[in-house]
Amino acid sequence: MPSTLKFSRFVCYFLASLFLTACEEGSGELEVTLKQGTNMSLAVSPGQQEMVIDLQGTLWLLPIEGGLATPLTDPLLDAHEPCWSPDGETIAFHAYIDHNYQICLINKNGSDLRQLTSGPFDHREATFHPLGSSIVFSSDQNGNYDVFEMDIVNREVAAITRSPVNEYYPTYDPAGERIYYVSDDPDARGLHWLEVSSGVTGNLVELEDNIYAPSVAPDSDKLVFSAFDGDTVSQYLCDIGSGRLSLLKNSEDIFPFRVSWIDEKNFFYTADGLIKEYDINDDATKYLAFEAPVQLDRSIYERKYHHFDDTRSTAPLGILGPVLSPDGRSIAFTALGDLYIHSIEGNRTTKLTDDPAIDIDPDWSPEGNSLAFVSDRKGKMDLWLRHLDSSSAEQITDEDETVGFPCWNPDGSRIAFFLRDPRNVWGYAILHIIDMETREITPIPGSYFVPGKPGWSADGKKIAFMALHAASSRYREGISQIFLVDVNDHTRRQWSPQAHRTMAMRNFNGPAWSRDGRSMVYIQDGVLWSIGVSPGGEPDGAPQQLTDYMAASPSWGNQDQDLLFIATDHLKKLDLSTGEAITITPDLNYRRQGGAKEYIVHAGRVFTGTSDKYLFDQDIYIVDNRITKITPHQEPHGIEVIDASSYTVIPGLFESHSHSHAAVGEKLGRIWLGYGITSVREPGTDPYDALERKEAWTSGRRQGPREFFTGGLTDGSRIFYGLANSVVSQEHLEMELLRAKKLNYDLIKTYVRLPDPMQRQIIEAAHEMGIPASSHEIYPAAKFNMDATEHTSGTSRRGYSPKQTNLRRMYGDVIDILAASGMFITPTIGLQGPFFDFVAEHNDILEHSPYVKFYSTYYRDHLKAIVTTRPSTWHHSRNLMEIVYKISQAGGKITAGTDVPFVPFGLSLHVELQLYEQAGLSPFQVLQTATTNAAESLGVENDLGSIQPGKLADFVVIDGDPLAQVKDAMNVVMTVKDGIVYRIEDLLKAP
Repeated sequence: MPSTLKFSRFVCYFLASLFLTACEEGSGELEVTLKQGTNMSLAVSPGQQEMVIDLQGTLWLLPIEGGLATPLTDPLLDAHEPCWSPDGETIAFHAYIDHNYQICLINKNGSDLRQLTSGPFDHREATFHPLGSSIVFSSDQNGNYDVFEMDIVNREVAAITRSPVNEYYPTYDPAGERIYYVSDDPDARGLHWLEVSSGVTGNLVELEDNIYAPSVAPDSDKLVFSAFDGDTVSQYLCDIGSGRLSLLKNSEDIFPFRVSWIDEKNFFYTADGLIKEYDINDDATKYLAFEAPVQLDRSIYERKYHHFDDTRSTAPLGILGPVLSPDGRSIAFTALGDLYIHSIEGNRTTKLTDDPAIDIDPDWSPEGNSLAFVSDRKGKMDLWLRHLDSSSAEQITDEDETVGFPCWNPDGSRIAFFLRDPRNVWGYAILHIIDMETREITPIPGSYFVPGKPGWSADGKKIAFMALHAASSRYREGISQIFLVDVNDHTRRQWSPQAHRTMAMRNFNGPAWSRDGRSMVYIQDGVLWSIGVSPGGEPDGAPQQLTDYMAASPSWGNQDQDLLFIATDHLKKLDLSTGEAITITPDLNYRRQGGAKEYIVHAGRVFTGTSDKYLFDQDIYIVDNRITKITPHQEPHGIEVIDASSYTVIPGLFESHSHSHAAVGEKLGRIWLGYGITSVREPGTDPYDALERKEAWTSGRRQGPREFFTGGLTDGSRIFYGLANSVVSQEHLEMELLRAKKLNYDLIKTYVRLPDPMQRQIIEAAHEMGIPASSHEIYPAAKFNMDATEHTSGTSRRGYSPKQTNLRRMYGDVIDILAASGMFITPTIGLQGPFFDFVAEHNDILEHSPYVKFYSTYYRDHLKAIVTTRPSTWHHSRNLMEIVYKISQAGGKITAGTDVPFVPFGLSLHVELQLYEQAGLSPFQVLQTATTNAAESLGVENDLGSIQPGKLADFVVIDGDPLAQVKDAMNVVMTVKDGIVYRIEDLLKAP
């Protein structure tokens, strides 16, 4: 967008009273004054002349009477939950430093920043001792959260609690004699206390709600805390002597932080986006106004060129799951939906399968004469066997769940694999073993979150694979560890090659167990490593780095001499005996599928995407993949005419937040097109998996939409999902950015544990490549020109969202930053409950023909059970819809997306759009979130998002009037993508 238009938008926004000041016309710099805070905390100084507030990750000093706030910390610190020293000169807080939260001190004038804690653990929620000599805080360094105390002078740390359950939010009483804290003890969940001198502990309050931040009054006979029961936030006054609770408030959106006492009956707290002062005796509340100016950089950068019209032959980069044969001479892999074998010595590539199904996860039998693989050729992902001597394929399993990652045992008698819920292949999986003679399947007890491909020990007694180990039960993030499972007694243990460090995206990245059982290889920090192991899989020796360049998907061959892996954009085979690595290039190419030579769609109504009015009785001319002109209808034409005179034509829809996986199968592309979705944005996926999908859809090998993708979720030292990519070093970051360039990413997504300085570097690198960057963050992301943010809430390393509260509300700080910056937001509100509330209220949507046809009875029965048994959360859903309305009214840019697969592909986007309409957006505004806005967010608005001459022929023929009611957009008659016509009756049939 030209800078003059941006400047005009900002001027209009200023006139709408959002107090924006553009610094220098065309510079991209502007200032926004925040007057509200979402999940902000505060602390009043001992002298009660000032307070410090934590607003969007920055600490601000504010006069006690309110007014202009002064920043104390750099926004890159991500500083939170301040506490004053007793002398009023120093502030303690936790900040995100070196990939973890650390306790820090800073002078009240912003000078002399000191870091008190360090290491690979999170330290949070600091409170000064009343004498100022020590600090008490919570930390997960014992494997769960416990309370610790640090002597500030000598930095000695001692554990105050040592419980197998989480204990956190500690605070002293004014005399320093007791510490009060929250305990998750299932037998006494609530507030506990500890006598400092004796170590005696006790229970003060038992409550099943989520309890937050106790704060003791100056007279030490009462304290205040808040609690959230899932529906309401309540603020309680507790009499310490009796434990009796008095409800103070339960009608406000109270934030989950300590109140700050002024005297025995008055305290400050934060709620409803505001700073409030409360008088307990009079039950009176006063409000404190503040202003906090923040700077944003919204500089314009040149967008990359998309080769939408290119028909040249291209080598595919989406090589998925490559495995080296036992003799080291051949490679089996998936590309363009089919299985291939490449002979290394003969440099010859042979296609093994040739059908519309997707065939993935090949694994060689020990003799090398057959391949186990996964295919949906019978409509769902099952285990198949390909006999290489006879070229026949045999179905091995017939399961309701989705099969993944088959792996032969050393003698070829059994195959291990995972079964995953087809509703969410990103979820938990259970290990199974099939006896290849009897075909008996045995489940191995235990459920693992998004595990990677398994491997067998040389004696066939153990199975190793990568899965998540959470750092604590309080928060979900942790590291990927190697799990060892005994196939006979089902015992298991787990270990890490390097303490406190996670390995790569789980998927195919190891551990690959050598055939002699003496070593494993895996990917960490972007490169290939090996480690010696005992016959039982225990670590035996230090890890050894094998490459100094990026590697992925390692596999063994040739009696543990050779290793095959993906080296960014090509295959390599490494000879461990000589250290020589050779590049392998399969003879395989694809080209863009061309559209029809020329045809016309005669449309009764055309919604162009740029106007809230239809064009009536129009002819849309298409040549190959482009719209050449749009004119009033006339007869005859002399070329093919598709009669849509009784229908409405709208631009092809975008799903702007999808995460997929090859295991969803061939039908995924048909689902998208069947719901009128011609473009899909994937902000987080295994890049090779996404490329296989993109190339198969582009070539027409499978039917499907346009794919706009990135790599894994670029994360920090801790991760959660299997496709999260832990990046902690500059070297690894540079390799990831090089991969983004070589694989031609369409965007880069940073995730929740990535430090802000690294995020800033990624934003700059992405813009140099001409592609947008996105994250879950709002600030300082907007300060450094982040293009988009995902979710109104979304996971946060803080334990709470800086964008949305427990009651699903968003306040002026977030809305002002979004509207002023022009950042796009994909709210994904349906995922937080409204999808299920909507479907429960409109259950006929589950009988909609495409949903019934595309989804199995197993899938539909499970979803129906969830919808019918789940209690209504419409009270929260309405708050979420109000967020969308407020953002839209403020001028924010909304893109529609759903975070599938957590809700059904395709169907969920239409529910999301109908939720926006219920929120108060006009049908025109709603449709723009899935058309023009979405195209602009990806930088493809010159080619997509609207129906105009010169643009790509991506549009949908609808039976209905979506400008009157958005739900009519579900009634797809025909979808056109890249000029290719897909009729709904054909899409509903498996090819």
